[in-house]
Amino acid sequence: MEKQLKEILPILGIEQDAILSKQGEFTLAFRISLPEVFTLSDEDYENLHQAWVKAIRVLPKNSVLHKQDWFLKKRIQPDKAGSRPSFLGEASDHYFNGREYLEHDCLVYLTRKPKGRKPSSSLFSNLVRPCLVPKDMLGAQAIREFRDTAAQFKRLLEDTRLIRVSPLTAADLQSQLKTTGLIERYCFLAEQEGQSLFQDITLGETLRIGSRELAIYTLGDTENLPAHCGSRLTYEAYSTDQTKFPVSFAGRLGLLLNTSHVYNQYIFIGDAQATLKQLEKKRLRLQSLSAYSRENAIALDATNDFLNEAISQQRLPVKAHFNVMVWSDDRETLLAKGNQVLSALAAMDAAAKPETDGAAQIWWSGIPGNAADFPVNDTFDTFAEQAACFLNLESNYKSAKPGEGIRFCDRLSGRPVYADLFDAPRHEGITSNMGTLVCGTSGGGKSMTVNHILRSLYDQGAHCVTVDIGGSYLGLCDTVKGYYFTYTENDPIRFNPFYLGRGEVLDTEKKESLKALLVSLWKGENETFNRAEYVALSNALQGYYEHLSQNAPVFPGFDSFYEYLERDYRAVLQSHRVKDSAFDMDNFLYVLRPYYKGGEFDYLLNARENLDLLQQPFIVFELDQIKDHPILFPVVTLIIMELFISKMRKLAGVRKVLTIDEAWKAIAKSGMAEFLRYAFKTIRKFNGIPIVITQELEDLVSSPIIKDAIINNADIKILMDMRKFQGKFDKLQDTLGLSDKGKTILLSVNKDHREIFIDIGGQIMKVYKNELCPEEYYAFTTEGKERVKVQEYAREHGSIEAGIAALVNEKPSKEQ
Repeated sequence: MEKQLKEILPILGIEQDAILSKQGEFTLAFRISLPEVFTLSDEDYENLHQAWVKAIRVLPKNSVLHKQDWFLKKRIQPDKAGSRPSFLGEASDHYFNGREYLEHDCLVYLTRKPKGRKPSSSLFSNLVRPCLVPKDMLGAQAIREFRDTAAQFKRLLEDTRLIRVSPLTAADLQSQLKTTGLIERYCFLAEQEGQSLFQDITLGETLRIGSRELAIYTLGDTENLPAHCGSRLTYEAYSTDQTKFPVSFAGRLGLLLNTSHVYNQYIFIGDAQATLKQLEKKRLRLQSLSAYSRENAIALDATNDFLNEAISQQRLPVKAHFNVMVWSDDRETLLAKGNQVLSALAAMDAAAKPETDGAAQIWWSGIPGNAADFPVNDTFDTFAEQAACFLNLESNYKSAKPGEGIRFCDRLSGRPVYADLFDAPRHEGITSNMGTLVCGTSGGGKSMTVNHILRSLYDQGAHCVTVDIGGSYLGLCDTVKGYYFTYTENDPIRFNPFYLGRGEVLDTEKKESLKALLVSLWKGENETFNRAEYVALSNALQGYYEHLSQNAPVFPGFDSFYEYLERDYRAVLQSHRVKDSAFDMDNFLYVLRPYYKGGEFDYLLNARENLDLLQQPFIVFELDQIKDHPILFPVVTLIIMELFISKMRKLAGVRKVLTIDEAWKAIAKSGMAEFLRYAFKTIRKFNGIPIVITQELEDLVSSPIIKDAIINNADIKILMDMRKFQGKFDKLQDTLGLSDKGKTILLSVNKDHREIFIDIGGQIMKVYKNELCPEEYYAFTTEGKERVKVQEYAREHGSIEAGIAALVNEKPSKEQ
């Protein structure tokens, strides 16, 4: 006969944010935020395990801990908030749109049973007789005490600093107009928010909810349990000869079980003394029967061991049960999911029991607030320490808002997650600066990663200045319509430091930078610079800009400055009777003559395009051809310094990013090591991010500049696949300041999976996939043939975006 669920539902109501059952139980509900999978060390797992054991021990007798982990297949929905629209951003959204991943929701229900509540069994539960009224309801005093106990339970878990516990309210538990409450979600397996709750529930030979058949696999018998359990297992896929990578003991029933499922964990706290007394009676009974049966003798030994351990080590005896629920519309699919569950349990050295006759009662007991009605014959006796091993301890990677982080992907499903590398860690006290070191071998993915970070920061409104040797950022620069400075014989590098952009004036900083440039062109490294020359140059620059303001047709640049000196300023010096010994104008003009029109370097300081460097948000200086040039390289590096310092001081509220690729070697040789130190120590005060990229392992170990100026001031380290160095990793580990936990996680990185390791302040250590959409791949590629192809298509189709789009359409199956 068909019944309405509301008529037999064991829940009486929800009052004061607690679930009241028709049997008199009182249940408090919590949502648990667990640490991220693949980010914990052996010590972390042990601390978590001990925290759960302590939390279980504070619960009073006649209480139930019901932990319910939901893992539901969901699809990615793009979220563009916080970033400016861009070709690559839209291509990325399209690429990841619809990708499947497992969404995790962890709930804990603490139930207090009334005094005298008889245990349920498969034959006698409130599913059969739903309206039993207990003789003794929980009194107000007992409820207050249980709330206090729940507060202790919460504090013990949060003291690990790895778990966050949030009490749930009536609004979370009950369905609202447009949201599904937790009770209804469980009863109707509502996988999507707002899903219709009007479905038939069939409790017959098979358990069905609507069109879906439900299968339950249980661990409720000691015969099916593993011989040994602990807080963690070794995850062989990420382990090496030098390191053992841990996951939680029950991790294979969590996120590692790649299908929609619910993992229920029950721990029943009874009267410990009564349990031990009952077991003592059982021991005596078995002892008298042990001579008649080997099975009795074995059971006697097991009971003896249990009692000895309980008394000698002060263990808390509990009853426990664990089950995994899977479902599907299709019978074959359901069997395939069941095989996945069985394989996961086999990896734990356990054997599951597929429930048939008792499935309805077990499912019914999983209704939030109804755990006290769990069939006692489907539980097993154990200790709190062993029971806690079967709790799921991990969750998904957490994600920042799209406008506040860099998009990477998690290791399991490739789900896009946004990592806030710079702001949140500082606000939380994890880091004190935003200095970033990127290190990896050739082909490890450094350029791809940094290109992606720069593109993301640019889309979020940052100004990016990049110094490169090797041309790794040409594609990105073209895509975002930035300025790209490089040197070729046909098109040598050009600047115009005399040009003032929109809103700029000749302030002290600009004047000082121009004087530094002129002095470097005029004086040798060992020549002195006197006070009179300093004053003369200051007056010359002031007079020149006044001359420009009075002569609008004159274009600012070194040529017009040189002509002003030769024609106008010479007369000024003569009128003030400045002697050649104070400022030798002829010598100054002679030495600077090669930079004037017709001279050897007349192109260098007279550019008429790419002028407004202050307001241009993306600039790349490619220095490969001039890194060893004795004249061009020092001048260019001075211009880069002046540009970035100007951005730092004048673009208030704007994020500035200074990226120095392998060029740091040349910069350091040219006497600019102090600028690197200054950048890493100071630009954080101006919302600036310094990034240095290096390839060689020896650079990290042997270079004092890298070690003192960069590593010590780089709280963010992005490292690539280092497995080939695992045999000589100790020195690198010491140089980078990596913990053993960091070493284990780093050595699990696999470049074939496009993985990178990120260490933030030595406290957050995580591996991400740097998976790119095809458009991003072609924009960032450093492979010679592919770069040539991209440039050819860009010329053929009129723009870099159109060229990349055509290339992607031509090769849809290209593996990035």
